[in-house]
Amino acid sequence: MTPEARTHEAADLSWFKSSYSSNEGGECVEVAVAEQTMLVRDSKDVTRPYLAVGLTGWADFVRYAARS
Repeated sequence: MTPEARTHEAADLSWFKSSYSSNEGGECVEVAVAEQTMLVRDSKDVTRPYLAVGLTGWADFVRYAARS
């Protein structure tokens, strides 16, 4: 994963908050699909850079996380 050079306009994307995130603070992430990448950002500070992960890498991560 690498920080994404702002080639995607974050405001133009549909961001989805993690179902494990709550409104009580703590760690919250959001994801969005852009072209051939999944974008991941901190939902508490959307002005910070986001990470871009290729779709294959994202699928690998989701499979790994589901086993944990």
